[in-house]
This record gives sequence, C-alpha cells and structure tokens, in this order.
Amino acid sequence: MPTDRTLPHKQLLDDHRELKGPRPSPGLTLSAALLGFSLITLDASVVNVALPSIGSALGAGLSGLQWVVDAYTLAFAALMLSTGAFADRAGASRAYALGIAVFTLASAACGLAPNLPALIGARVAQGVAAAVVLPASLALVRQAYPDPARRSRAVATWAAGGAVAMALGPVAGGALTTAWDWRAIFFINLPLGALALLLLVRAPRSPRRPAPLDLPGQLTAVITLTAVTFAVIEGGATGLAALAVAVAAGAAFVLIESRHPHPVVPLGLFRDRTVSAAVAAGAACSVAFYGVVFLFSLFLQQIQDHSALYAGLMFLPMAGLISITNVIAGKLTGRYGPRLPMLVGQALAAAGLLLLLYVDEGTSPVLVAALLVPMAVGCALTVPPLTVAMMDAVPAERAGLAAGVLNSARQVAGGLGIAAFGALVANGFVAGLRASLAISAALLLLTCLLSFRRAGR
Repeated sequence: MPTDRTLPHKQLLDDHRELKGPRPSPGLTLSAALLGFSLITLDASVVNVALPSIGSALGAGLSGLQWVVDAYTLAFAALMLSTGAFADRAGASRAYALGIAVFTLASAACGLAPNLPALIGARVAQGVAAAVVLPASLALVRQAYPDPARRSRAVATWAAGGAVAMALGPVAGGALTTAWDWRAIFFINLPLGALALLLLVRAPRSPRRPAPLDLPGQLTAVITLTAVTFAVIEGGATGLAALAVAVAAGAAFVLIESRHPHPVVPLGLFRDRTVSAAVAAGAACSVAFYGVVFLFSLFLQQIQDHSALYAGLMFLPMAGLISITNVIAGKLTGRYGPRLPMLVGQALAAAGLLLLLYVDEGTSPVLVAALLVPMAVGCALTVPPLTVAMMDAVPAERAGLAAGVLNSARQVAGGLGIAAFGALVANGFVAGLRASLAISAALLLLTCLLSFRRAGR
C-alpha cells in the first residue's frame, strides 16, 4: 500500500492551505475514504462464494463465472495506471465523489442484472469506478492530515481497512447469499456508498493540479490485458486469435511507453532490482491468494456440496489472522528491514500451498479451513514489507506512480491467476486444483529466491 512518502511534506502543507469548502473534519474525511476503499476492496473477493448461486440463477458455466470475477479485477487494475493522474487533475474530493457515485450505481445494476452479459458489463463499470476511488481516497487522507506522524497513522488505518475487507469478503459473501440471495452482495453497496458520500460532505474540496495523461499507453494496456485474459479463459481458435491481439497490443504498449514523456508505466523503473523483486513478490502473492479463494469457494460448494454460508465460514480463520499479521509485518519491517519478513512470508505461503495438495473430495472442511491459514498468513506477512521496499527504492516524487504500478500488477496477476486456474479445473476439478496449487507454490519459491538476491535489506 502507498505510504506517507508519496508526497513531500511541503506539498502536503501547501495543499492543506489551498483546500476550500466547509471546515475540515479529518476524522470524517478518513471515515469516508476508509469506507470507500473498503467497499471496492470487498468487491474483489465478496463475489467468489456467491459464484455457484450466480451460475445457477443465470445459467452461467465456469468460464462465465470467471468473467464475473475478472471483469471487475482487470478493469480495476488496468485503469488504476492512469486514475491517480485523473484524481490530481479533477481534485481528489471530486474524483472520489464521482467514483463512489458510479460504483454505487454499477452495484445496483449488478444486483438487477437479468442475465450474465448484463452482470459482466456492470462489473466492468464497478471496476472502472473502483480504479478512480482508490487513489482519490488515499489523496483525501493525505490532505486531511498534514502532520507526518498523524498522517502515517491515518494511512495505516486506511490500509488496514482494505486488508480486513479483502479477508472478510468470502465470509460476507456467504452470509449474504444464504440469508437472502446472491444479489444481496451488490445491493449492500447502495447504503454504504450513500454513507460514504454523506461523510464526504465535511471534507474540503481538493485543489486541482496539472498531471499528464498517457492515453495511448493506457489504451494499449487495457487491450493487452483483456486479450490475454480472454485467451486463457476461452481457449481454442478464439483464444489463439485473442493471444495474437495481446501480443500485438503488448508490443505497441512497450513501444509507446519507451517513447512517451510521461508513461503510465515507466519501463526504467524495473531496472531497479528492489522494484522488480517487490513487484514480482506482490504478483505471486496475488496469484496465490485470489486463486485459492476462487478455487476453494467452488470446491466447498460444488465438489463437497456445502452451502454458501458454510463455505464462507471456512475462510473465517484465515480472515481473522490476516489483519493481525499485517500489523506484525509492519513491526518486523521496522525492526529488521523488508527483506527478512518478505522471505519468511513467501516461504510460509509456498509451504501452505504445498500442504493444500493433501486436499481431496473427502477432506474435512474444518481441516481445509486450517490448511488455508499458512498461505494466507504468509501472503499477509509479505505484502507490507514489499510495499515498503518498493517505496524506499524510488524517489519521493515517483512514489505515487510506483504504488500505482505495484497495485496494478497485483490486481492483474490475481485476475490472470483466476483465469488460468479456472481453465485447469474445467477438465477435472481436483487434478486442476492440485496443478494450480503447485504452480502458485513454484511462483512463490521463485520470487522468494528473487527477493533474497534483490530486495532491499
């Protein structure tokens, strides 16, 4: 997550003096930003446990259900490369209000969707809005707390809220789906989105700042990521055609980014060994976490025939430990530097994935819940220090851009992991599950080695 290094202290004080509107209320501003950030983070994972119910109601197969998840994740990830600049140009408070309003309306469209294409389209709109909300919400927190010490605590609270929301997503999804219907996981966003906008009333209007946009780079990034995901999910001749489009768009993206004066992804950023190690570790953790939650949500319901609520509760032990581990990871990073907790976390997550290879159709769900814990704790131990390592490796004026690249890479990796693992389980669930777990473990062991050689001490 971005840190208080993102903007120089003088710039923050200048922004604070320039803010217009009602008398600032830092606590309410933080509450608004935290609520919005938690909402968009929750929607990345809340849908997983509801997928079997969605499939039954809308007649969707596995590939369709993958798109329900990835339509949101990929739109969120790809557009986040540019929405930080958009928030600067429009002003954080205006961008945040726009993002929350669109997200709330798109949530209503999801809940009212009469068929699968309508649901997927509404999920794309949710992802676009989420990409605007994330950087704007963090900018609001920065502006509300010009004092570095208070700002650091506020950013930590903001980040913890997102981590808790992500972890509780499967549990909330199971409870809402069982108590009412799968549509409840989207309708619950309506009062919460309205509350976020109401809290924003006491936040001052943010100043506008000139910020360059790289529209050609953003467009080719969207085309590349969408085509790659389509190729993995759909396969066959159509998938090959999509892969060709992805290769062409990817080549154009690299060419544009190498020549654009203000690229959305400065390729030179990856020449820093710490940056490349942090991005790789973050991507591997996302492949593992998103993939495991997606697969075991289906496994517990479709293979073991449990209810959505029961499946959601099986994720509760790991959800409860994630937020605690995030705090521990921050303390370990402050004491030992980022590399040690990164190494321990990735090794633990890889070991947890290998333990999950034990699972088959007859495994007790309670044992499954226990076996999910090491993977989740390992990822939770890895992400805070890799974020610190990334922020320490770049100049202060590029910290916001670097944070955007890191978060985009993590979201993209999670979406592609779901696409790939869904394709693997389509031809035999348990065999595909084990192959997916083995791939995730191998990726984490590889990035663990990379972190050992390259990550900052």
